[in-house]
Amino acid sequence: MSAGDWKDLYQAAVDGDLSLLQYHLKEGVNPNYQHPEILRTPLVASLVEGHREIAHYLLAHGADPSLVSELDNLTPLQAARKHGRQEFVTLLRELGAKDPRQPFWWRWLPV
Repeated sequence: MSAGDWKDLYQAAVDGDLSLLQYHLKEGVNPNYQHPEILRTPLVASLVEGHREIAHYLLAHGADPSLVSELDNLTPLQAARKHGRQEFVTLLRELGAKDPRQPFWWRWLPV
């Protein structure tokens, strides 16, 4: 049984509290879990809130760069784009993140 708490981890991602986030990840909390009351991934929450250190840490410690956040219906890549986090658009693409709802003609655009 994990001593960490997912809701605390999520709140740390929203608040930008890196030490609390690190504690809960070290205690075994899954960074990809979406609690049924919240339905948002910590990674997408950190991107929406603009907490770059948190997003980097989550990505380095198991956060799925392609997981859709149910509340927003956004992937991390879409959240980064929507909220102007260009650094993460580039990083997420390097990590292999795909945009699942791209129109069929997207592949012909220079990226």
